Amino acid sequence: MDKPLLHLVFGGEVTDPQGTDFVDVDNLDIVGIFPNYAAALAAWRGASQKHVDDAQMKYVIVHMHKLMDPEAGEE
Repeated sequence: MDKPLLHLVFGGEVTDPQGTDFVDVDNLDIVGIFPNYAAALAAWRGASQKHVDDAQMKYVIVHMHKLMDPEAGEE
């Protein structure tokens, strides 16, 4: 069985839509941790779609498996 490649999806209000400086890191919307990129992408799309009219809201996918094991392979 393949090892899961964990991905974290979270978001919140940013100071600039082009960046990732979150206004209030104490109140980030943690969508969840997912076992693969496809599941994380689906969750990211769902969360982002809820805030499509608010340019200051941004959701991101963090490749946790790369942080935990930088020598590991791809997504």
